[in-house]
Amino acid sequence: MAGMRRLVEEDFNSKDTVGLARELLGKYLVLGTAERPEAFAITEVEAYDGPEDLACHASKGRTKRTEPLFGPSGHWYVYLCYGIHEMLNLVTGPRDYPAAILIRGLAGVSGPGRLTKRLGIDRRFNAKASSGDSGLWIEDRGLALGDAEVDVTPRIGVDYAGEDWANRPYRFVIKNG
Repeated sequence: MAGMRRLVEEDFNSKDTVGLARELLGKYLVLGTAERPEAFAITEVEAYDGPEDLACHASKGRTKRTEPLFGPSGHWYVYLCYGIHEMLNLVTGPRDYPAAILIRGLAGVSGPGRLTKRLGIDRRFNAKASSGDSGLWIEDRGLALGDAEVDVTPRIGVDYAGEDWANRPYRFVIKNG
């Protein structure tokens, strides 16, 4: 496909996790192999930005569970939520700066637990690179969304982080996506 480009580690090596989250809308999450890919447009994301962000797992410190958050950008952080749902996050920022973008929705699939279940994504992807080698990657197919096409809201389900962090506009959704 003309204009298609796999996004790699360098594309996510920035402390502007919130900006990167917004830019992920309209990109494609691709699962499989180069010969048999399944691609899904990303329609909803949330940013979790560093150790001061009380909604980010890294705010509790570096643990075995959160270690991928402190690793290189462009790698997956997949964890089990409430003992039921796998959550897919793309690590951003330089090594040792724990930040990630939660993939919350894809075209035709709404909700982070539903999308991982539908695609069979689990912790086998945890700490692996977003690449063809891992079988899960992001592609830019050239779609650029204007501000009028995107809703910006507070994140969902993070009231535990306190009013300041819970109300930050770190969730991005394609309107009518």
